[in-house]
Amino acid sequence: MATPLPPLTFADIERVLAVTDELGLDRERVRIPLRRAAGGRIARDARGSLEIVVDADRPFEEWLADLPAAIHEVTG
Repeated sequence: MATPLPPLTFADIERVLAVTDELGLDRERVRIPLRRAAGGRIARDARGSLEIVVDADRPFEEWLADLPAAIHEVTG
């Protein structure tokens, strides 16, 4: 059985927010759960906020590099 990854650190979250800042997204409308999940997820909720779940199956640096394109797929 694989060892679960630790929760995201404040530094990890800041790096994700740096990406959303670059894309002009309001931090008040971005939610980043501390727990990673298999496959990750980027989705809009009913109020239009963006939930970004970090992929537990990929190295963080690789996932982060692909994050802008993944956000564009959801936000248009």
